[in-house]
Amino acid sequence: MSTLLDQEKVTVLKQKAIETRKLILETIHHAGAGHVGGPMSAVEVLVSLYFEEMNINPEDPQSDNRDRFVLSKGHSAIALYTVLAQRGYFPIEELKTFDEIDSRLQGHPDMKILPGVDMSTGSLGQGISAAVGMALGGKLRNKTFRTYCMIGDGESQEGQVWEAADVAAKYHLDNLVVIMDYNKLQQYGWAGSVTERENPVFSPEKRWEAFGWNVISVDGHDVQQVIKAFGEAKEVKGKPTIIIANTIKGKGVSFMENSYSWHARVPNAEELEAAIKEIEMGV
Repeated sequence: MSTLLDQEKVTVLKQKAIETRKLILETIHHAGAGHVGGPMSAVEVLVSLYFEEMNINPEDPQSDNRDRFVLSKGHSAIALYTVLAQRGYFPIEELKTFDEIDSRLQGHPDMKILPGVDMSTGSLGQGISAAVGMALGGKLRNKTFRTYCMIGDGESQEGQVWEAADVAAKYHLDNLVVIMDYNKLQQYGWAGSVTERENPVFSPEKRWEAFGWNVISVDGHDVQQVIKAFGEAKEVKGKPTIIIANTIKGKGVSFMENSYSWHARVPNAEELEAAIKEIEMGV
């Protein structure tokens, strides 16, 4: 069974994606620090999760029956924060405290201080292991919640990712969905001829299939495809699902797209103004 959204819902999610990208850049500019490229590529997936897919309640963020989400690529925390704020977990105005001392919004998510964060992450490769544990715990307790986890393609070079993948398949965790933000560009890596960095992982579909996972490939910036993939994952029994979300690093701003130099660069006032105009125009 596939899940399709009506045009009204698609329009709403697209508008949320626009607002999210604007908030990401405005927040990083205000803070004078933060990551840009990876958060911008993850927007449509996060918006689809928090505004359409997941069973969550901002007024009861610790509900035992809530769906869980782990941002394994924790350096993209600003994308998660902006979505959580729009979803009502904390005031949007609080985004202005990002990366300040004693702020609840640190450079990497902290589950102990910020509602809506299910796992503290930042050390790449570890978040997916926590997500596997959550899904396994749900199975053992006969719970119906689902666990979602976003990993980076560069992050998937970590051996712990594949240890977690092996365990998830072994225990038939069909309540686990991993999303790879496959923007094909990492800050540090082998030099390449086109993007100036070699693609960090080739043929991810074949690799995950070899580990016993159900694999779905989508355009990670098409909310209709993303939501449909989540629906298909729910119909799969006996194995976990990974969604390979083909994305563009720095998506939404022409001079940021596919540029590794915007992995963690702060836009100045002129760049911010130009970027916001492009995002609003849908360039």
